[in-house]
Amino acid sequence: MTKQAARALALALACTAPVALALTPTLARAQSVMPQPAGVLSLNAQASAEVPQDVVDITLFYEQEASDPSSLTATLNERADAALQKARGVSGVTARTGAFSIFPSTDRDGHISTWRGRAEVVLESRDFGSASKLAGQMASIMQVGNVSFSLSPEAQRAAEQKLTGEAIRSFREQAASSAQAFGFNGYSIREVNVNHGGVMPRPVMMMSARAMGAEAKSVAPMPLEGGTSTVTVNVSGSVQMK
Repeated sequence: MTKQAARALALALACTAPVALALTPTLARAQSVMPQPAGVLSLNAQASAEVPQDVVDITLFYEQEASDPSSLTATLNERADAALQKARGVSGVTARTGAFSIFPSTDRDGHISTWRGRAEVVLESRDFGSASKLAGQMASIMQVGNVSFSLSPEAQRAAEQKLTGEAIRSFREQAASSAQAFGFNGYSIREVNVNHGGVMPRPVMMMSARAMGAEAKSVAPMPLEGGTSTVTVNVSGSVQMK
């Protein structure tokens, strides 16, 4: 770069720098005098309902002890396969493999004396009667270890759709009454958010595993009655009172 070009570049920088510095306080003053919105009200509305649980999961199990893990694994697999085969012929009930575990038992000297194992099969259905009957018929193969209830995705979506309308109406009613209370004639919505609060299951008192196993041995259907789940929808946002 020649000396003449360098002097020209330095002159250009010297001329532009003050302009940039001069603009900075101007923008700051403009922002400081910008009017803030008045009459803005933040609101939150909620709607919830207790929805009957329509899905039951029955966990069946078989436990065995053996001297070696190979034979134990084969026995557990046979039991699980037999249970799955029996469940396949029942309409309205689905079966899947559950937990499978094998662990050693040690003697006082810390040596492995035996092996214990557990295999599980889970029955799932919306037909409580069919699931209960099948669990009783499987008494010779597996025992009942646990029963749990839940809400199906379809039932949850149907409840959320209904509750969304209720929460929105509540939000609008709050906005209208609040605007009137503050001396305004009406309002307009600035922003709004609709959130599904999820499902909160209510615990159901169940029989102990021993009691359920004893009943299953009698090949009698277990009395099944689900509880309810709380479905919640929240609507939040802000309005401009006019």
